[in-house]
Amino acid sequence: MTDTAPRTASIRRATSESTVELELDLDGTGQSRIDTSVPFFDHLLTAFAKHSLTDLTVRASGDTPIDAHHTVEDVAIVLGQAIRQALGDKSGISRYGDALVPLDEALAQAVVDISGRPYLVHSGEPAGYEFHLIGGHFTGSLVRHTFEAIAFNAGLTVHVTVLGGRDPHHIAEAEYKAFARAFRQAKALDPLVTGIPSTKGAL
Repeated sequence: MTDTAPRTASIRRATSESTVELELDLDGTGQSRIDTSVPFFDHLLTAFAKHSLTDLTVRASGDTPIDAHHTVEDVAIVLGQAIRQALGDKSGISRYGDALVPLDEALAQAVVDISGRPYLVHSGEPAGYEFHLIGGHFTGSLVRHTFEAIAFNAGLTVHVTVLGGRDPHHIAEAEYKAFARAFRQAKALDPLVTGIPSTKGAL
């Protein structure tokens, strides 16, 4: 490993729609303090932190009486920006990760490449899933939307596939846990890797 600098980030973003303060440590133990004002999104981010071994603090507020969309989107944007910042030049990382995660009847697969090339392929959610209201605030469409915002702002290639599921809560949580486990592998520092894991010399 050639990069021993702390892989941390702290970002604040304020717009007319939301205010987000976020801190993360990619080499943490999965501790989190999450308050986005959208309870189900808090649940998903807590799962992401726990299963990716990323310490994560999020404080957010916004125009949730109108819709949770703006606040959720802005938190996902900032999370992606923080991941990109914390990764630095990506020296010594494993780069790739994949995971298959069940949650009762739901089953989700995620594959992550810390490529520097933002791309999301997302498939398999049941027809009409995007219209489900989960936890009173969170529409099913926001699952894909948050993955888009994270991937594009972090510079990740992400493939998420729902292989089975019936309960909207279980499906969303399985997706986030699979993404977390795949990201955990990809961000891990590999003692066998020297420099940046790319034939191009940059990611």
